[in-house]
Amino acid sequence: MKISHFTACFLSLPLLLTGCGGKTSSSSGPLAQQAAQIRPAQKQTGTGQTAADYANAVQELYVAYFGRPADPMGLTNFENALLAAGAPTDLQGLNAAYATNAGVRALIDSFGTSAEAKKLYGSGDTNAFVANVFQNVIGRAPLASGQSFWVDAITSGKLTQGDAALSIMAGALTNTTGQGLIDAHLINNRLAVAAYFTSQVASTGTIAAYSGTSAAAAARSMLANVTSNTDPAAYRATAGAVISGLGGTTGNQVLAVFAGSMAGGGDQDGPGINATFSQPWAVAVDSMDNLYVADTGNQVIRKITAQGEVSIYAGSPGLSGGADGTGSAARFNTPRGIAVDSAGNVYVADTGNCTIRKIDPSTVVTTLAGSAGQCGNVEGTGAAARFSAPFGVTVDTSGTVYVADTYNNSVRQITPGGLVTTFGAGFHSPQGIVAGSQGVIWVADTGNAQIVGISTSGRSALNVQAGVSFHGATGIAFDKHYFLYVADAGDNTIRQIDISTPIYPVVTTVAGLANSPAGSADGTSATATFNKPRGVAVDAYGRVFIADTNNDTVREFEGSARITTFAGIPPEMGSADGAGAIATFNGPQSLASDGAGNIYVADMNNSEVRKITPTGSVTTLAGLAGAMGSADGSGSAARFYQPPGVAADTAGNVYVADAQNSSVRKISSSGVVTTLAGGTYGSADGTGSAASFSFPSGVAVDGAGNVFVADYDSNTIRKITAAGVVTTVAGTTGVSGDTDGIGKAATFNGPWSIAVDGSGNLYVTEGSNIVRKITPNGLVSTLAGTAGVSGSADGTGAAAQFCNLWQIAVTSSGTVYVADTSNAVIRKITPSGVVTTVVGVKGKAGFVAGALPGGLPAPYGLTISGNLLYVSGNDGIAVVHTLP
Repeated sequence: MKISHFTACFLSLPLLLTGCGGKTSSSSGPLAQQAAQIRPAQKQTGTGQTAADYANAVQELYVAYFGRPADPMGLTNFENALLAAGAPTDLQGLNAAYATNAGVRALIDSFGTSAEAKKLYGSGDTNAFVANVFQNVIGRAPLASGQSFWVDAITSGKLTQGDAALSIMAGALTNTTGQGLIDAHLINNRLAVAAYFTSQVASTGTIAAYSGTSAAAAARSMLANVTSNTDPAAYRATAGAVISGLGGTTGNQVLAVFAGSMAGGGDQDGPGINATFSQPWAVAVDSMDNLYVADTGNQVIRKITAQGEVSIYAGSPGLSGGADGTGSAARFNTPRGIAVDSAGNVYVADTGNCTIRKIDPSTVVTTLAGSAGQCGNVEGTGAAARFSAPFGVTVDTSGTVYVADTYNNSVRQITPGGLVTTFGAGFHSPQGIVAGSQGVIWVADTGNAQIVGISTSGRSALNVQAGVSFHGATGIAFDKHYFLYVADAGDNTIRQIDISTPIYPVVTTVAGLANSPAGSADGTSATATFNKPRGVAVDAYGRVFIADTNNDTVREFEGSARITTFAGIPPEMGSADGAGAIATFNGPQSLASDGAGNIYVADMNNSEVRKITPTGSVTTLAGLAGAMGSADGSGSAARFYQPPGVAADTAGNVYVADAQNSSVRKISSSGVVTTLAGGTYGSADGTGSAASFSFPSGVAVDGAGNVFVADYDSNTIRKITAAGVVTTVAGTTGVSGDTDGIGKAATFNGPWSIAVDGSGNLYVTEGSNIVRKITPNGLVSTLAGTAGVSGSADGTGAAAQFCNLWQIAVTSSGTVYVADTSNAVIRKITPSGVVTTVVGVKGKAGFVAGALPGGLPAPYGLTISGNLLYVSGNDGIAVVHTLP
């Protein structure tokens, strides 16, 4: 029976602090029996509590887990969440409540799954975690036996990381031995300093500055210097100096996570736990234990050193093409296969270009065979040969390259001299390939759901009849014992095949669980989860590396050890309500704000509209996660169909562009959903349901209650009065273009998002990568960009360039902000058309908190509330403190 929570050795508290072996001196029974004896009685929550009553417990959690004071927003969020959960206000009570109160358990576990935890302790590095928590709590490491005890408790699943930190802190505070009293005094000194630090951050206007890795590190270092002999009152000067050193005063522009998770796809380099990927498809390892990754979504090849440092090896993020060149000068187009030979040459199946590329150790990229953009099925030498969507590539010891030529349903061979011939035919969409021993080439024959071996004496199919089937076998690799590993993307598993008995090979699932939901959890072979793993590689030590494609990560395991995340940060999607980072979203799109500072989110993939209070508390205003439809009703009884657009008025009414339902919906402040207009596909003007829309994607509302709609498919801008009367403001149905003019004389090309300023001017983003302005009298002009020209240049008017514009927001005075999605930035446009990049680094995707410019994943939604700018990306919402 699994022990859901285990406080561990509190009957022998000196052992907890110095060593804490697996048994107490008073009991030799199993851990399950000891847990019942050790657990303190839960202190019941009294009546009349307030959020502030939880302040000390929250600080204790922050100090134990992160070794730093709580930030003001985090403090408020957790205070409110603990109050809502009916939690005990003291740490010992929380420790006991973990086992019985789901709300408390979710809050405590959220520490362990947070992005900060992953940066501090990696993913799965339990030894580092335990050692650091002891340092945070009592300023020293546990004895070896204690270290082993806590590590074993976590890795066996008896404790979560959040639970362990809670237990260690709770035990230390109640230890009455001589050393225990000294330790408790040290803890209380740290808590006093932490509380002062947090209050000063709030009162001095440095909330925004206390955000990001460097600020947290400075606070952590400050708190680590507090000992049992420190005078907390005298130490305030030191704390104040650290706060001043953050450089934060009111007016500073700093990016921070507001709700949900900004983790996931990107192209940030750095240590594995900080780096980001976008749809990594394949991995290969060289003789020096460097790992190479076909980072498909970023159009680059990445390199991960044996120490876990990630960098771009060849290509340039977001820039596709077929050009040869050195390093970043080269271009790829959807690279999906990768292999490396004994000399360190890397081979790439450049799928979109229908070519095989070669990268030498000095990063010079050449085209080995095929011609960029010329697809077909032609044998020949070098550029004369033709492939059709090659997915997999491998190289044998003689330097002969083999290609899984997917759309040609064949395996091709490239000699060292560049001659391309067909080596094997009759496959169905083969994707993975690896050179084995004795001249056998093994192929993941994906469409036929089998693994096939080809030798010089002919083709032999691996028998998979013994109750074994594959559901999307893609990547394939050998280990040093010639076990074959298969990334079975359709089942979200990694399979191992013992080919020593090729007639009836033994197939074993060694990671993941077939038919279980996709996920990104690290853990044992049976508890870890994947999301479409497509690539696999094995190094000389038997470590298995996995390209976990839809999680944007590279995973690792060895033998029966735990599966861990080696590099990248997985998305954290879901539909949970809660405070700040506890809440989860699934593809949040546009954002809106009301007069009270609440933020509304079109949570598109959940088919919900969510509400976030100014303190970061997330609730579901209307809709039900995963239940798509078009029903009116109250709260969760209403149904939407993946809505991309949302707007709000000052009275708290919310308007939704329910694109796939061809309608615009209204949500009252109490959560009652009605259909304001539309309901059938078309472009007819009229009142209420007599009107029709063609994929309405964006909405905006003015001070008079008029709703404006970017009607994407009809290439028009529509207006809905408060009474539901629909008219066409600009553009002509069925006419696509970028012509400026008055009203219907103007043309649009896929208008996506719309905003309105205090003077009634409308601003529109559209598919031609331009920003349009519509005056109240209907005059349409191009404010910035040139139709049909994409890029990332700042400049004035037509000189500026954008790439895939998403949501637009505008201040009352007419300053415009746009989400420049493919450039991973937010751009600012003055009323005179001057464009500058204000958040993020152009062409560098991935979330980086702290002082601007910071870093963003592909941004989709944005809204302005007072002097704050909110941005959606991945599965979360970020905030820029002080509008740039």
